[in-house]
Amino acid sequence: MSKIINEIFTHTIEEIVLFSPKLFVSVIIFLIFWAAAWVFKKIIVKLGLKTDNDKAKIFNLIGSALKTIIIITGLITALGTLGVDVTALVAGLGLTGFALGFALKDALSNLLAGVLILFYHPFRCGDRIKIGGCEGVVMDMNLRYTKLDGGDTEFLIPNSTCFTNWIAKRKNIEEK
Repeated sequence: MSKIINEIFTHTIEEIVLFSPKLFVSVIIFLIFWAAAWVFKKIIVKLGLKTDNDKAKIFNLIGSALKTIIIITGLITALGTLGVDVTALVAGLGLTGFALGFALKDALSNLLAGVLILFYHPFRCGDRIKIGGCEGVVMDMNLRYTKLDGGDTEFLIPNSTCFTNWIAKRKNIEEK
């Protein structure tokens, strides 16, 4: 009985010794990707600080998304280095991304339209605008909605509507 235990122990030690370099390299690869993700996010956020506040939010969003993508890529690369078959994982991530994109189509279109509105500024807070049948003073703009104060009615207009429909902007007296 002790001979079997001794053989199992010896075999386990041999496997650990053979597996250690792969584990070390995988951890190093993941740490390199993690550090690169951190550096890229910091660079993008610093670029955003050189712009106005609305564009800085966009740069923050892009930096966070890029950091997440780089870390996931590093994790997949590290697992592949360990010897894990990552083809099923990558295919699963692709199908999950497709399903989430399809399910969140409206939310994603509002998010992207919000990014473009905050980047190009077709209107700003305090402007009086008319979008479709809604007219009022722009009170707030975020990545999902544009809030208009129409006097007795407050409108929350999805950014995709603001981006795809015409906008009537009332000029100030100084602009005329």
